[in-house]
Order: sequence, then C-alpha cells, then structure tokens
Amino acid sequence: MARTIAELPRGSRITDYISIGVISKTFPLEKVNEILQSTGKISQRQRDLPAHVVIYYVLALALFMQVSYREVLRCLLEGIEWLSVPGTRIKVTGKSGISQARKRLGPGPLKELHDAVVKPIAGRDTRGAWYRRWHLVTLDGSTMETADNWENDAAFGRPGASRGRSGYPQIRFASLVENGTHVLFGTKLAGCRTSEATLAREVIPHLEAGMLCLADRYFFGFELWQKAQSTGADLLWRVRKNVALPCVERLTDGSYLSRIYAYRQKHRSDTNGIDVRVIEYVLEGSDSKEIYRLVTTILDPETAPAEELAALYCERWEIETALDELKTHLRGSRIQLRSKTPDLVRQEFYGLMMTHFAIRGLMHEAAIKGDIDPDKLSFVHAVRVVRRKLSSFTVFSPSGQESAARGSAGRNSGRTSRIQPGQTKSTRCKTQNEQISHSSPI
Repeated sequence: MARTIAELPRGSRITDYISIGVISKTFPLEKVNEILQSTGKISQRQRDLPAHVVIYYVLALALFMQVSYREVLRCLLEGIEWLSVPGTRIKVTGKSGISQARKRLGPGPLKELHDAVVKPIAGRDTRGAWYRRWHLVTLDGSTMETADNWENDAAFGRPGASRGRSGYPQIRFASLVENGTHVLFGTKLAGCRTSEATLAREVIPHLEAGMLCLADRYFFGFELWQKAQSTGADLLWRVRKNVALPCVERLTDGSYLSRIYAYRQKHRSDTNGIDVRVIEYVLEGSDSKEIYRLVTTILDPETAPAEELAALYCERWEIETALDELKTHLRGSRIQLRSKTPDLVRQEFYGLMMTHFAIRGLMHEAAIKGDIDPDKLSFVHAVRVVRRKLSSFTVFSPSGQESAARGSAGRNSGRTSRIQPGQTKSTRCKTQNEQISHSSPI
C-alpha cells in the first residue's frame, strides 16, 4: 500500500498553528485579541504574520536574544502534528517580512497588554512577600542599551562620557517590584536623559493601600513623597544626610517624629508640613560609621518597631536581583536591544518585561505548590525550561479558537513533579523538572 504524504489541509498556513507554552498561558489569546481590537491593530485580512502572532513573536524574541529573527520564528512554528514526516521543511517568513509585520503592529498593543496583565501576583501564603500586614514592594530604575543608529540616538540619547561619546544609545525605565516574587510592574520608559525620579511620578500611581513601598535616597522629595502617600500605601524611604529633619517628639523605640515641607519658607512658618517618622542607625560589624536615615509614614512604633524597619530596608535590594534577572539572565549580558527604530525598541522592551513576568508567574506557582520561598528557585533554570518547552504545547489559530492539535513532542507534556520542601539548590540542579511544578503543561 502506497504511503500517504502527511501535509496540512488545503489552504492552511503554518502560522495558523502557533505553539508558545507558558507565554500563552500568561497572555491568553482572548486577551491579546481584545487589546488588538481596542487599539485598532487587529488584522483586517489574512497575512503570513497576523497581528496576534506578531505579539507572541515579540515575546518569544525575549527568550532568544542571541538568536536571529528567522530562527526565533522557526521556534514558534514547531509542534505541528501534520508535519511529522522526516525531512519536511517549514517555510519561514523572511527578515523583511518580520520587520514589516512588527512595524504594522507598533508598540501600542504591547504596552497596553503589559499594563493590563502585568500585576502583583503574591497571595498571603507567598513567603517573603509580606511584612506583618503590609505587601512589600520596591521602587527603582535602570537603563538598557539599544542598537547604535541615528534614529535611536535622536529618540533616546546617550549617557555622558569622559571623552568622545558613549558606545550605545540608552533607554531608562522605572518600575515597582513585588519583593516576594520579583515581578516588575507599573514600568514606564523614556530616554536616558530622563531621570528616575521623573519617571517615578508615572510609576507611583500603581501603588495601592496595604502596600509598603521601599525606595533609595535618590527618590526622596516632598512632591514625590506626597504623591506616593496619597495612593494609600505606606512608605519606607532612605533620605540624604543633608535633609533637615528636626526632632519633634522622641519615641520609645529610639525613632522620632518630624515634619517635611515643600519649601524652606514653609518650614520656618510650620505650614503645610507632612508628619513622618525618622529612624537612624549604623550597621553593626562594619568598619563604616555611616549613619543611615529612613523616613516612614508608619508613625506608631508599636505597629512597626524601628529595629524591624531598619532590618526590613535591606529588602530594597530585591529589585536589584529582579533587574539582574531581566538584564543579565533573560536578555543576556552585554547584549543590546536589537530593534533599529524607536517604536520597535519600545515594542521589544515591553515584550521583554512581559516574558520576565510570565516566567516569574510560573516560578511563583511552583513555589506555592512546593510551599517554599520563590527566592529559593533558580531563575536561570526556569528560563531554560521555558525555552526548551516553548514549541511543545498549546496550539491556537488566528480565528481565536483553541486547537486540539499538538506536536509529537507535547504528547508526554502532562507529566508534573513537585518541589520538596527544604530541597537544596544543588539537589534542584540535578533534575530538569523538579524545580518547576505545574498543574498544566509549561
């Protein structure tokens, strides 16, 4: 009996069936299409790369920053059940076609999707996410280098250099991080000449009542403090040593009450001031005698003792770890954002932020099931798992209907494993699947 060649149904295109695993779980097709509809970017006719496919493609770019555009697309086009004959070749859109599709989409839908979906995810049972009744978050900012061309240079600028000019244009962004899960949310983007404090004005509205926000001394100022306090969140920020904070009342735990003002004239007349509590301390066991000063909106020492708040401030460094995950382990060390135009740089940046969120969401789910602190999980290993499983699961079509088709690699994808409480990092590294446990395929 003659062998029948396995092929797609007549009229079908490879891009009708895209597999993206954990990314499609975090950013479901229904939500993507909703955003595309609201931004007027949904595809009006069938293309090789419809708008929703381009969104998932941009997210996949963040997983493979050192891989060419076409190879990243090839990863998305795997897992087609019909293409099971050895030697079958998949037609991949060329680099110019990919670039045109990304330009048609623009940065708007990615930003809207980011703002709609990327939120804090910790629950009361998430270890390391809470201090007493407060949900811990941290405010900070950073920079990223972009492709070196005149368009990016004009849009974003370059940092100063002692001689000549710096190597690459840079973007600057500010974010809040959920300390317990390392989820970066409320992110805002601008050129490198925009200060972090300026960007923070746009980030602060993402604070909510019940949060305790930590921040470094470079953010402290009357206007920013007042704006952050008006959200209902509590604050614990470090202040510079030259900020005048006279003692109004000494409290039982060694801290004291003071007032801050918008202008010195207001300070002299004692009008329109804001009550704050000041905590001063030095680090024991350190050769440095530097005095650390923190100010907080929590005025009652019984509710939050000064010693506990001083120890808590070191949690501010959690955002440095999250930024390291984003810039070193996901993007890659010494790798620039590859996009050649400002709009595509913005698009790529928000894709990178959303992919980090998807991975961190998966790790949080695994940590909850294993009843451990998310900090105990390896972000590097989680990225490797997601990359390895990217093309094995969840197939969908441009029509917005989920498909039951699965690649042959996904037939055994239902296997799950659990993280054992108390498992050491060395033990976790011995196996590939024990670190990430999931009720559905990754």
